[in-house]
Amino acid sequence: MEQNAEILKNAIKGSLKIIEQDREKEIISRRFGLNGRKETLEQIGEMLSITRERVRQLEKAILIRLQIAAEEGEIPELAPAEKLLVRNLTEMGRVARLSDLANKVYGEKVTVREQTGINFIATFSKSLTVIDDNDKYYAAVGIAEYGNSLEIRNKVDAIVKTIRENKKPMTLDELDEKLDYEHPDHIRAVASISKLLAQLNGMWGLAKWPSVNPKNIRDKIFVILEAKKQPMHFSEIAKEIKESNFKRKNVTVQAIHNELIKDARFVLIGRGIYALSSWGYKKGTISDIIKLILENSVEPLTREEIVKRVLKTRKVKETTILLNLQNKKLFKKVDKNLYTLA
Repeated sequence: MEQNAEILKNAIKGSLKIIEQDREKEIISRRFGLNGRKETLEQIGEMLSITRERVRQLEKAILIRLQIAAEEGEIPELAPAEKLLVRNLTEMGRVARLSDLANKVYGEKVTVREQTGINFIATFSKSLTVIDDNDKYYAAVGIAEYGNSLEIRNKVDAIVKTIRENKKPMTLDELDEKLDYEHPDHIRAVASISKLLAQLNGMWGLAKWPSVNPKNIRDKIFVILEAKKQPMHFSEIAKEIKESNFKRKNVTVQAIHNELIKDARFVLIGRGIYALSSWGYKKGTISDIIKLILENSVEPLTREEIVKRVLKTRKVKETTILLNLQNKKLFKKVDKNLYTLA
């Protein structure tokens, strides 16, 4: 990856040679953070004793000059850098977050300076497109052949709209059925630019949806149970969270148990075993469950039938159910083996 770093370094140096005045080099270097820290128009204006607007005008003029020089082949060091970035973007789905592209090109966790260097090159390259960072989009770079900045942002918005209208997370294949793309990987690449989207375990959804972007322990428990699709012991849930892809997963077993007790989405169905209420499980004691079963029955039920129905919603021993059935204040034996409500 040292060769890649050298190619980009030479491209930046060669581009700066086009800028003759030292003040203009200072402006462009500070605006793009080529020395390690990006600065605002106001900060540069104060340093140079000129207005913010004047800094903006000079920056625009410099970039136009660099674009013309690039198009006319006056920056020979630029071509290898463009080829390098386009090749990596092609492998990543034609567009990528600036940070992800930089990590791939350099082969490691990169510095802000290395990221801004790529951004600087892409800004005036005829082969590349830049998407600026704002509330909706991450800073990104794309291959110009497949769309300019506006077209790429529109593609991102179309994916967000599709997921929002679906009202639940979608796989890339499901998105591919509704959108016109050559390959699902291209959808993934475009979707990754959006700050309004998040993905977890191959499911893409709105960033505000806990199912794809769980932010607290309760949401993480919910995601784990949803994925397993079966009741789990709280210690198993804690283990799954620690082994997950969640951003923050250092939780204690006790913390998991505490959150399970508090949240109405989770139902205790056995000793330490929890299920989701959305699966049809109801909160309550074994006596409560027997009572509910008898209330919903049009006729008395046998002891065996009661046990069978309780075991569908609770993981307990049969003897526990039979002991609760002996509560004469709640249940009445109407025949040798038939029970109804007292």
